[in-house]
Amino acid sequence: MSEWDGKSKGTLLGYKLFIFCIRKLGIKTSYVVLYFVASYYFLFLRKSNRAIFYYFYHRLGNSYLKSKMMVYKSYYTYGQTIIDRTAISVGMRDRFTYEFDGVDILHKLLAEKKGGILISAHVGNFEIAEYFFGEIDFDCQINLVTTDNEHTSIKEYLESISKKSKIKFIIVKDDLSHIYDINNALLNNELICFTGDRYFPGVKCLRSPILGEEADFPAGPFLIASRLKVPVVFVYVMKEPNLHYHLYAREAHTKHRDEKALLGVYIESVESILKKYPLQWFNYFDFWNKLKK
Repeated sequence: MSEWDGKSKGTLLGYKLFIFCIRKLGIKTSYVVLYFVASYYFLFLRKSNRAIFYYFYHRLGNSYLKSKMMVYKSYYTYGQTIIDRTAISVGMRDRFTYEFDGVDILHKLLAEKKGGILISAHVGNFEIAEYFFGEIDFDCQINLVTTDNEHTSIKEYLESISKKSKIKFIIVKDDLSHIYDINNALLNNELICFTGDRYFPGVKCLRSPILGEEADFPAGPFLIASRLKVPVVFVYVMKEPNLHYHLYAREAHTKHRDEKALLGVYIESVESILKKYPLQWFNYFDFWNKLKK
């Protein structure tokens, strides 16, 4: 199964170091530190190395040497998104430039006040989406459905220094009480935002090929989205050169109550993004369940 344990790597000291560098040295100078961090990951994190190498070599079809190089570049790019996310969250959003592609779709959803489903993936820098959405969501109509698995000390530290956004969060809980929060938000004609590419053990899944190989996807986002008579939009926030970000929004069109068809359209959408941004696939685990065999 393409399962993810819900936890990200990192220590409180590491986050404090990044924030110190960002504030004292600047964002681009902080990128220099990443050469050492990416080198450490590349040399010592065997499990995630195998997972991301499989993606570059077997799924994208790159040569062995190029795939190895792209593993390192992937870690470096991921580190950049972490620095960018931290910088934006502590009030340095004006250091970046932004491009909104399809934002008219989001404006329309908010103006109609009929609710809707947004589905993204762990590509690009989706974690900063709340700061994009905050600019167009003046009535706090967007709810991000997320996990709460970061180490408590890191979470508390980041919350203490971060600029608060106007986006609301629905935390996924073991007792499934988050389902009621989702239903209440939809009853209030608000927008619900999911990520559709990480399957947790014990949760119902849908199986479908992506990049030419079968993988498991969480059924929840696609079941909910396909059964409600509300618009469904795929959204991504992708990193470009020179502190520039590009937000994509694309409306999905499928039959009602056909979650498998919706998943298929979603996969096509993710694949099109990866074709343009191959280094920004940030699922560092055995996504296709091929490494244990």
